[in-house]
Amino acid sequence: MNDAVLETCDPPAGVEFETFSALRRGMKFLLANPFANHIPARIVRWLLRVTRSQLAAANWEDPGGWQSMVISYNADCTQIADKVLVSAGTMPTALRNRKRLAARLIADMVDASAAAAPDHSAHALCLGAGPGQIIGEALTLTDAPAHATLVDISSDAFDYGRKLAAERGLTDRMTFIQADVRDLDDFLDDPPHIVKMLGICEYLLDEEIVTIASAVAELMPDHGAIIFNSISKAHGTDRFFRRVFGLHMHHRTPEELCGLMARAGIGEFRVHAEPLGVYHVVVGRKAAHGGA
Repeated sequence: MNDAVLETCDPPAGVEFETFSALRRGMKFLLANPFANHIPARIVRWLLRVTRSQLAAANWEDPGGWQSMVISYNADCTQIADKVLVSAGTMPTALRNRKRLAARLIADMVDASAAAAPDHSAHALCLGAGPGQIIGEALTLTDAPAHATLVDISSDAFDYGRKLAAERGLTDRMTFIQADVRDLDDFLDDPPHIVKMLGICEYLLDEEIVTIASAVAELMPDHGAIIFNSISKAHGTDRFFRRVFGLHMHHRTPEELCGLMARAGIGEFRVHAEPLGVYHVVVGRKAAHGGA
């Protein structure tokens, strides 16, 4: 693996994170997580079906898919099981932290792009975009000119994404495209200044990450930004998610993930942790002239 130089940074100012008290963290570590991880999975699945858990149903249909992300992000649940899983669960809470952190970082990058080139609209390319909640939030956090191309292999989330875009007044600034990311040349009219790969690396093999990162790096200008995340087992319930929800994630350290990105000519990594320690959001830059 290539040696990747990382700079650990404080989160941007103004991000409102959700955190747990020391007592609550201790109770999770000693009681809640071991119980969730070792109770027979068939019993948990039965309980979730009986209580009509929307989060469970979404994951059973599409593990880690956009519908489960929306439920975790919105945290507006009606079923008792979902109130517990989404409001009290470490993973959904960390997901909301990741969304807020990433949106702020993208907005700051848009602002920086506008300052460097006031006559141009910053272009964000979002891979595995789903309904585009993170980029939509980012665009509302900045007054700088920017637009986004949202790409997903499935168009299932696009109607919901267009509805959110319309509610935010972003219809003309968010374009949804169903496509394979390997066919980027076929549908991009202008090079992306920012590439968003959040929430997908944990479901990809090492070589798949390198292949996708290399493809987008070829389209980006020198020093263009790519934002992605690592995930750790700090959520404490990997066994629960695998056995009950069918989620099989690749847990990598920021160093390991940045090493893969470095193979695609990405460097200058700046790492930002959300307070629960589950996710690290990383911003890298394309090396000048494709150098590593």
